[in-house]
Amino acid sequence: MTTETISTLKNYIGGEWVESAATDHVEVHNPATGDILARTPLSSKSEVEQAIAAAAEAFPAWRDTPAVERARVMFRFKALLEDHFEELSQILVEEHGKTLVEARGDVRRGMEVVEFACGVPSLLMGQALDDIARGIDTSTFRVPLGVCAGICPFNFPAMVPMWMFPLAIACGNTFVFKPSEKVPRTGTRLVELLADAGLPRGVMNIAHGAREAVDTLLTDPRVRAVSFVGSSPVAKHIYETSAAHGKRVQALAGAKNFSIVMPDADMRDAAKSVVTSAFGCAGQRCLATSVVIAVGDAGDPLVAEMTSQAKAMKMGSGLDEKTELGPVITPESRDRICDWIARGAEDGAELVLDGRDAKVPGMEGGFWVGATILDKASPGMAIVKTEVFGPVLTVIRTKDLDEAIEVANGSLFGNCSSIYTRSGAAARTFRKRIEVGMVGINVGVPAPMAFFPFAGWKGSFYGDLHGHGRDGVTFYTEQKVEISRWPRDAEDKF
Repeated sequence: MTTETISTLKNYIGGEWVESAATDHVEVHNPATGDILARTPLSSKSEVEQAIAAAAEAFPAWRDTPAVERARVMFRFKALLEDHFEELSQILVEEHGKTLVEARGDVRRGMEVVEFACGVPSLLMGQALDDIARGIDTSTFRVPLGVCAGICPFNFPAMVPMWMFPLAIACGNTFVFKPSEKVPRTGTRLVELLADAGLPRGVMNIAHGAREAVDTLLTDPRVRAVSFVGSSPVAKHIYETSAAHGKRVQALAGAKNFSIVMPDADMRDAAKSVVTSAFGCAGQRCLATSVVIAVGDAGDPLVAEMTSQAKAMKMGSGLDEKTELGPVITPESRDRICDWIARGAEDGAELVLDGRDAKVPGMEGGFWVGATILDKASPGMAIVKTEVFGPVLTVIRTKDLDEAIEVANGSLFGNCSSIYTRSGAAARTFRKRIEVGMVGINVGVPAPMAFFPFAGWKGSFYGDLHGHGRDGVTFYTEQKVEISRWPRDAEDKF
């Protein structure tokens, strides 16, 4: 593909697709081949401000649109997502690299939030009580905030944006969406379908870009709320900057997820679940198991079974239905992950399975890292403490469950953790004592459904209200309380 034939994505402002005046761009690659698919413009501050202005202008009319009518837009959007489900999944595979099964899951889990948003008339209902005092009644109402912004990561190009904008818009807000510059085509297609669903002009806008675009959204006084998913250092910046400018903010951050395998677990089933969690999406997800703690006698059989299963994983293009492990997102990610594997081995972990030299015939230009397992690591190692965000699994061995929980709770992160056991007592102890927001019992990826919150703790979340579920409705609305008294006649004085 020549440079002349590579399309540059457009911003979506006030219902129009607008070419950016940006001179700097980011190339969008197919990670399986290295081919360039498109270019993302790095929009200027003034271009992002145009998107914010369009959203601000559209807000009063959309706020005053009845909730049932806003819900009908979501119903039509959901129908269009079903009609274009396979198309969206294939676009996602092309620009991200994950397998087709994973891409379908990405799209489907996002669609579940759209389904949840369709119930917004009920979700927005307030409360009322007559006669809180003689002749005085009180009611509460949920009202939209205004312009909201969503800043999204590369690893779930469909799901994460749909964690944000369907609820924000259904609640009566307008929205400015900044997709990841690495995977913008999926989000662009989502917005095209949303427009086809009949959403009024200006309610949804796209501003492509990088740091300058983000900082504009964080500081512009017209933006009332910011939602973010990404790495912990960026999440902290998003939270601190947004809060300093008076905005409501939810910033979902990084993770280092520990799974504990007890000696009584079925080793084959536990290994399959851990391997799927650790290496699915090439380890590029915030709920991936990245450290497994083998308790007591579980160590040797668990490592042997995980190694056997990981070795058997087929690498290749995500469009091949037989592929189980796709590429990582960029050459820089590949090199960084490989550096972490080397450091883990240098620090004393035993390199049981090394994915650094992975190759796929016919796709030599792809960004490949194979499944990697490092055994007998210690809790103080850098690779145990740091989010690698790749197909790398580290194994720690402990004498009992108490020690395993202590090791896991020593992490600065608190996204999720799982235990594999046949013991209800062990599972109950784990659930009560583990310091994470999402707990898995014999489940490798404890991702909540759309009507529950995505509830990270500690360094995995900055803010008060979590993503989607009722937390999402609360985040995208303000509560108003009315206290009323009506005189009954001329003699009834105020």
